[in-house]
Amino acid sequence: MNKTLLNSAIASLSAALSLAVYASDNTAQSDSNMEQVEVTGRQINLIGEAQSASQGVVSQQEISVRPLLRTGEVLELVPGMVVTQHSGTGKANQYFLRGFNLDHGTDFATFVDDMPVNMRSHGHGQGYTDLNFIIPETIDTLSYKKGAYYADVGDFSGAGSAAMQTASQLEWGELSISLGQDDYRRLLVTDSVKANGGQWLYAIERTTYDGPWTDISEDLDKTNLLLKHTRPTNNGNLTLTLMAYDNSWNSADQIPARAAEQNRIDELGSLDNTTGGNSSRYSFSSHWQGKQWQWSAYAIQYDMNLWSNFTYFLDDPVNGDQFEQVDKRWIYGGNTRYNIEANLAGMAMNNQFGAELRYDDIEEVGLYKTKNQQRLGTVRKDSVKEFSVGLYWENQLQWTDNIKTIVGVRHDYFDFDVDNQIDNNINGVNLNANSGRKNDQLTSVKASVIYTLNEQWESYISIGEGFHSNDARGTTIVVDPGDGSSVNSVDPLVASLGYEFGIRGFINQQLNTSISFWQLELDSELLFVGDAGNTEASRKSKRSGVELTAYYRLNDRWNFDLEYAFTDASFTDSADAGDEIPGSIEHVLQAGINATFDNGWFGSLRVRYFGERPLDESGNITSDSSTLANLQLGHKTGPWTIKADILNLFDSDDHDIDYYYASRLSGEAAVETEDTHYHVLEPRTVRVSANYKF
Repeated sequence: MNKTLLNSAIASLSAALSLAVYASDNTAQSDSNMEQVEVTGRQINLIGEAQSASQGVVSQQEISVRPLLRTGEVLELVPGMVVTQHSGTGKANQYFLRGFNLDHGTDFATFVDDMPVNMRSHGHGQGYTDLNFIIPETIDTLSYKKGAYYADVGDFSGAGSAAMQTASQLEWGELSISLGQDDYRRLLVTDSVKANGGQWLYAIERTTYDGPWTDISEDLDKTNLLLKHTRPTNNGNLTLTLMAYDNSWNSADQIPARAAEQNRIDELGSLDNTTGGNSSRYSFSSHWQGKQWQWSAYAIQYDMNLWSNFTYFLDDPVNGDQFEQVDKRWIYGGNTRYNIEANLAGMAMNNQFGAELRYDDIEEVGLYKTKNQQRLGTVRKDSVKEFSVGLYWENQLQWTDNIKTIVGVRHDYFDFDVDNQIDNNINGVNLNANSGRKNDQLTSVKASVIYTLNEQWESYISIGEGFHSNDARGTTIVVDPGDGSSVNSVDPLVASLGYEFGIRGFINQQLNTSISFWQLELDSELLFVGDAGNTEASRKSKRSGVELTAYYRLNDRWNFDLEYAFTDASFTDSADAGDEIPGSIEHVLQAGINATFDNGWFGSLRVRYFGERPLDESGNITSDSSTLANLQLGHKTGPWTIKADILNLFDSDDHDIDYYYASRLSGEAAVETEDTHYHVLEPRTVRVSANYKF
């Protein structure tokens, strides 16, 4: 976004803030005894409850006023998180947090109703986190924990985690119809009823969308279903949940800068208009919670076919470089926790013991060479059995009224079993040697010291070890499927170590604020690259930064929030290529104003800024910064709510994401050309919704 538009956004925020402060002052003068209002989410007081300053809770109330272009953007409610997209709407988003280009989720663990979302040994990328099966209106709370200081979070925990809980009952049923530009259509029906001794909740979502692209119709066709039953038992509460998701789409992938500069295509164009995908996810889960015990179990059936082309004609000047990635699996698992309170020499103490099991039965994880979505040959095709068990213990001890310690120990064991399904691939390489079995285990220690200064302020010092697992195929690989050369297998588990000091304040039921200073060190590792079917070297790294959050309820009408994150990220071992970590964002800023009036009008204005970032290790190639503003305006009258979401309010042509790599266009000389490849923000679009409560 240029400076004029950025200044306009800041001016809009300033004007709204000035009005809000004026309204707040007048309200305070006219009524010193302000009416007590219910506060949720950001206004929950976590002093005495949180383990760190970078932990928080978000409610449905806050999600509902957040204009969303894509479902995955609910994770931008995690302070400092940037959620983008470089391909079709049905593909998992790209995530950035704490100096990590998390790709599709490698170092950030995500859960929904106690079910893990991250896909291990996935066809497209390790930790693949596709949130398209979520219906945002059904999320009751989103709890986030940044850092690796929490014993109950294991795999993919380096940068942090988020856990979403869907609602068990709704105050009202709702019928919602949304229409927008580029043939956007969405129908949502939700309700809950009391029957057969418990609560039944259902939600059905249908979304279609063609997108703004000049030479491709996205043809998004998405269906979501949620059915949830909650009932009391003799000693607790039992919940049974069924989820179903089916989606198909065409992709407008990132494009090379030179293609737009040479007028081959415009910024909304494509070089391969036959890319896209389809995906489905069906799950059944159960959860029981009593006074001390709780347990959950789940079964998930998942399929994906994804066609991509990022280098065009670099490898194959005749057929092009399109490829298909396949993932077909069942996931089974569960966890149990036991809490026991005790007294140690007059000090209150709580011990939590937990166990987690997960088994991924992957029938097929494959990589195929394609043209126009037709297979030309197989690069890799494997079946994978991946099992893990995690055990943990966490102790909380209240030493004095002001000092509390939390100490946790976690042990994780992984077993990987890879079975190659082909002999000779399209390149004539025999891959039987890539079959094999590996196992690994790791113990992680975590600790926090919490000092409560007074009723309004609390401080935290935390340290913790985290880890992420690597793709099972990378743990047994010895033959490169591209040229048959020998390659090194990867470390099955990659450890990280994080530190943090922070302060949290909760003042007069109005201001919820925190500041944290953190550092994270990641071991040297090798990564399995799903797009190529082989391994790629990475290096030892260190990231440090500061994060600031402030959520201010000016009065019972106006709310303001500000989130800022600064990160310094670099490789710590010397190399001629340089020490910059590609994709590490230095500055992230989000700000917003929400207003709700007695006459039924409401609105929300949000601005998201993320700064330039290096695209190669030298730091000589960088992306531009990106600024995005979204506006929501609406009115409630009786059972009806009419609202309009104006996404990309100032019609910015900034980039959603940038990469720097080699590619070759049709007709170019037979040499690879390194270039910036980017995906532009979707142009300004308006979506109008009519909601009826019953």
